[in-house]
Amino acid sequence: MSDDLNRQIFKEEAYELLAELEGSLLELEDAPDDLDLVNRVFRALHTIKGSGSMFGFEDIAEFTHEVETVFDMVRSEELNITKDLLNLALRSRDHIQKMLDNADAGEVVDPEGMEDILLGLQKLASGEVLEEEGAKDGVEAAEVEEIPAEEEEVQSHCHLIKVVPQDEAGKLEESFESLFEELQRLGEFQILTRPSDLPGTEDVYWEFRLDTDRNKDAVNDVFLFTDLNLRVTVEEYREKEPPREAEALPPEPAIEEEELPKLGEILVEEGAIRQDDIEDALKQQKPIGQILKEAGKVTDDQLNQAVSKQTKVKESQQVKKQQEAVSSIRVAAEKLDWLVDLVGELVIVQAQISQVVSERNDPVLTSLSEELERLSDELRDSTLGIRMLPIGTSFSKFRRLVRDLSSELGKEIILSTNGAETELDKTVIERLGDPLVHLLRNSIDHGIEPPAERKAAGKMEEGMILLSAEHSGGEVLIRITDDGRGMDPESIRAKAIERGMIVADAELTKKELFKLIFEPGFSTAKKVTNVSGRGVGMDVVKRAIDSLRGTIDIDSMINKGTTITIRLPLTLAIIDGLQVRVSDEFYVIPLSLVEECVELNSSEIDEGEGGQKLLHLRGEIVPYIHLRDFFMVDGENPPIEQIVITGVEGARVGIVVDTVIGEHQTVIKSLSRVYKDVEGISGATIKGDGSIALILDIPSLVRRVVVETN
Repeated sequence: MSDDLNRQIFKEEAYELLAELEGSLLELEDAPDDLDLVNRVFRALHTIKGSGSMFGFEDIAEFTHEVETVFDMVRSEELNITKDLLNLALRSRDHIQKMLDNADAGEVVDPEGMEDILLGLQKLASGEVLEEEGAKDGVEAAEVEEIPAEEEEVQSHCHLIKVVPQDEAGKLEESFESLFEELQRLGEFQILTRPSDLPGTEDVYWEFRLDTDRNKDAVNDVFLFTDLNLRVTVEEYREKEPPREAEALPPEPAIEEEELPKLGEILVEEGAIRQDDIEDALKQQKPIGQILKEAGKVTDDQLNQAVSKQTKVKESQQVKKQQEAVSSIRVAAEKLDWLVDLVGELVIVQAQISQVVSERNDPVLTSLSEELERLSDELRDSTLGIRMLPIGTSFSKFRRLVRDLSSELGKEIILSTNGAETELDKTVIERLGDPLVHLLRNSIDHGIEPPAERKAAGKMEEGMILLSAEHSGGEVLIRITDDGRGMDPESIRAKAIERGMIVADAELTKKELFKLIFEPGFSTAKKVTNVSGRGVGMDVVKRAIDSLRGTIDIDSMINKGTTITIRLPLTLAIIDGLQVRVSDEFYVIPLSLVEECVELNSSEIDEGEGGQKLLHLRGEIVPYIHLRDFFMVDGENPPIEQIVITGVEGARVGIVVDTVIGEHQTVIKSLSRVYKDVEGISGATIKGDGSIALILDIPSLVRRVVVETN
């Protein structure tokens, strides 16, 4: 069971690393000389390889090692970042994901594809692909072959590696096997000393000798991502020579040397030696403690005190590191969903308690109820905050989609993003992925013209797609804007008439014609491709957005481009609402959309064209809608009515009700299929007395009133 859990943890972390790897590779395409990006790619590959080997994913570790080797050549400036390299790296990333997806099946995944990738990597490492890329880019042969590989001077190194375990050595030796394999891949590897060779001593360590053409950094990288608690030192000699035996010294702290005060600096500070003594010792290339002791400069007590001071610094830094390590934990999404459901039920019970307490008129119970309400509010906000994620987490995968699809269609397209930090509920982000993919594919295929057509139209050959997100009241607006050929309303009308969707003399506005593309089977593509043209996709997008209680609109101009706007609620779980009443019916208005509440005075109302009712509010004309009339609620209007002024995207609309009751924590419950298409209603909630209140869809009501006013 423990092994299964470890394998599952590795897979989850590997998927995250693959997402990070893809993003770094796409960034490298724009900044091929950025060494930090190269190191990010290398570290992701190295971690997948090392952890994969540790948890039994040997096939993944072996394949990833080949990709890692090529990027190690990039790090050492033996290879340049080219489009061929990035294409292979992205294909490798996809293959690793396939291997993860099928890890439990025990089958070899796409062996032909893997062989093709490995062959490409081998050619790249040998310089073949690099030379071809140079020819494509117009780089002269002299520039590419400035230093022929066969003439490069290969520096031979002999490394003495000392590994001091900070835990029990005997329990760690079996875990060293993967490290030994890594070292053997670098060159001629030999174990000089094991802990078992040091009986009766307090010193416990391993010593290895490695003859290789790799530098010290490459050796240190082997130990970089191990989970073992080790202190590793690597001494490098220019010429091969047997390792020197060093006198055993008190163990040094298991932390990077530059992070601690150095031993020599401590001894100088304590007045035990002078700075000149340190410089003399460094020339001999021996451990400074050993040299100073042999020269009689320091005593054992002085040396032990200096090491003790180092150890205290090390312990404080380790405590800080442990605190940082536990600052975040991984939680399964199902547990978060269950927590939100429980909090929703708690909110309902709290509302019921508040109502009962208000009827008892008991000051003690009232105080406790108010405290419970405060804690419930904080728990609700905290729980929902945990589920909120930056929408940019989904934006990153679309860069790969645009890159691959534009290349397949022979188009040059640049994807820009804006508002990636905008937060949205995790569930909404997950369910939004497929609709955005459909919309981007349509923009790439239908919207953006081929380079030649764009040039003839006086545009830049590179097409632009902007994917943006922003908050607007209680909603998030997501826009996909392209500068392509745009949509022709008359062409849409002709296709709709041809398919019998509308009659020939139907009078439809431009916006109504654009909405026809969301009808099942509708397509204006002149030919069917593997990207689009079958009339499948846009109706799926509409249904997906509707299921999220959102809306989708299109605005387009011929030869200028198209903008698709998606409006979504921040969360699908709990909101702050304003409870209102019409006759015996109760409704909830999302509080984030409420601007103010005023009495409806007959002297301030007027009637516009088409019978639209208007309110004169402090010198401003605000259209309004009677909720009683809209939902055909029985009964007469009360002598004094209330009007709730709401605002959506700069448009103000009043909602006339009988009574404004007050704020209400609203746990959103979905409506059944029978009621889900009722205009003006987005859901329902359970009140404190167990009765139902309907949640008003304010954006749709506002848009309806605005259309009638115009």
